[in-house]
Amino acid sequence: MQVSFGVLGPVVAWDDVGAPIDLKGPKHRAVLARLVVARGRVVPVDRLVEDLWPEPAPGAVSAVRTFVAALRRALEPQRPPRSAARLLVTEGPGYALRPAPETVDAWRFEDTVAATPSAAPHPALDQLDRALSWWRGPAYAGFDDEPWAQVERSRLDQLRLNAVEQRAEALLGLGRAADAVPDLDAHVAGHPWREEAWRLLALALYRAGRQGDALAVLRRARRLLLDELGIDPGPRLRHLEADILRQTERLDNGPGPAAPERLWAEATAAYDRSVPSASKARLESTVGLLRSLAVTGASGLEAAREQRITAITVAEQLADPELAARVIGGYDVPAIWTRPDDPAQAAQIVAAAERALAAAGPGLSDATRARLLATVAVESRGTHAARGPEAAREAERIARRLGDPTLLAFALNGVFMQTFHRTGLAAERDEIGAELVALCSRHGLATYEILGHLVRLQARSGLADFAAADRHAAAADRLGQRHDRPLVGVFTGWYRALRLAATGSPSAAAEAAYRDAAARLATAGMPGVEQGLLPLALLCLRVWHGEAIRFDDDTDWGPYRHWARPLLLLVRDRPAEAATALRQTPDPPRDLLTEALWCLTARAAIALDDRTAMRRARTALAPAVGELAGAGSGMLTVGPVARHLDDLDAALGR
Repeated sequence: MQVSFGVLGPVVAWDDVGAPIDLKGPKHRAVLARLVVARGRVVPVDRLVEDLWPEPAPGAVSAVRTFVAALRRALEPQRPPRSAARLLVTEGPGYALRPAPETVDAWRFEDTVAATPSAAPHPALDQLDRALSWWRGPAYAGFDDEPWAQVERSRLDQLRLNAVEQRAEALLGLGRAADAVPDLDAHVAGHPWREEAWRLLALALYRAGRQGDALAVLRRARRLLLDELGIDPGPRLRHLEADILRQTERLDNGPGPAAPERLWAEATAAYDRSVPSASKARLESTVGLLRSLAVTGASGLEAAREQRITAITVAEQLADPELAARVIGGYDVPAIWTRPDDPAQAAQIVAAAERALAAAGPGLSDATRARLLATVAVESRGTHAARGPEAAREAERIARRLGDPTLLAFALNGVFMQTFHRTGLAAERDEIGAELVALCSRHGLATYEILGHLVRLQARSGLADFAAADRHAAAADRLGQRHDRPLVGVFTGWYRALRLAATGSPSAAAEAAYRDAAARLATAGMPGVEQGLLPLALLCLRVWHGEAIRFDDDTDWGPYRHWARPLLLLVRDRPAEAATALRQTPDPPRDLLTEALWCLTARAAIALDDRTAMRRARTALAPAVGELAGAGSGMLTVGPVARHLDDLDAALGR
């Protein structure tokens, strides 16, 4: 069992599934907290006694040993009797706590914040959001007045305040000045002597187009410093005020709307000068760039997809298993569609992730292991392999134990992709989407928050709850516009066509909406979504409404040809060929369109009186009796599953 410790709030410990460990009484917690403060160094028993009791009683040393014994039983419950402790160890005259560095939230926080100044704004923002989310209250809460805790509490609080300001810098670096203002406003109210906070607030206001408010903030800071401390503002505040009054161009030279092209050129040139082309740091940075590129639109997504496998290949050639694992698991781009754009490449990535897991062995950090497992879960979507669901569950378990919101969002994406093992699971996927929305809105993970809304849009559509689906479509569109995620509109455009089809609009109107949505999808760089989707949507619409099924002979059905072919042969009056095609039709893949494809199989089976196929379809569709077939994709529908089940029952004589 790997135990993790939390001191960024009340002192707690969790087991490897994230459940709290019973640490007994306040003195037990005090011993544990004192040992965490020591950061692996030995604390003599006499010192522990002095720290725990202002006036120690005669039996204090024995009491400390009792507390330590109880803590050992709680932290290492599987340890055999009389065997040496591995976590809370006896050494020389006292005790030491020897946890892995990543298992103590304060140590992990410090390492993460220390690494962000050299990061680009986007990864820096992600890292800082993740690090700040680990705070559950004041550090070492409950030990506020203990002298041994005061220095560490103060140090950690200063690191937290620095992180808040670094996060604001990252937002400014991304051109999101308006987003930085509310948190900075609260920050200066709570910590009015931090001149850097005032400077950042004024700069954010200026870049948000609020020049007057920016000057007012600087003058408020000046009055406060003069009235309360009798000092003038420092040079950075003074220079900023002068620059604002002159509207100096350099105020707009930070990342943002003023000069993004120039900034990009300068930043990439600086990177090229500073980071050797063959360095491992450059390879990891490339993965971060590809991750950002993939959400910018069609050309960015296609470029990221092409370069991703190259980055993995290079990483594996460097004979550094940990680096290869980080490169493979670092591409945590949210995925909403259950068919990969390049199935062969997806299989290559799964194989690479499995090789990395095997090569790195037990020394691999839990976070990197979880990323690899989530990668396996996401990239094996739509298949019947047992490894996908297994990897998704393990990634989720690790992410929950570590308390890392970004990692958990990635893991939940994997869980979503593996929640298609049977029909009728829209309600379960809705719960996953709801957790994603709640988690990501709390921690500022906008791209995964969009994913959560799209998951809920799909699920509520499958449950015929279009009022809720409308709300999630609108929320996804707002976030997509705010964060420049143009591909969001592709999915919400298809949803609105589905809504027309599902709510009684004339078929001609629904068909026109589908064709408009397909035109936008054609340039979106997502072949896994696009191939065959428009003809499938039109076929489902016509089957549902009992309309004539007419398609050109050269219609590209993409991956859906097996399920369309029997019906197409029937309308061409070729029943023998249709019957053969139906017998050769495989079970649908485990994905968003499973119910729709089973319903097409059911219609063909009824028309051909193929009772074996009818029974297969009925068994598969029964769990989805309360859903709209196909609507769980957020794209199309072939009508209520219940209607198809009724027709199957009638044909089977039930």
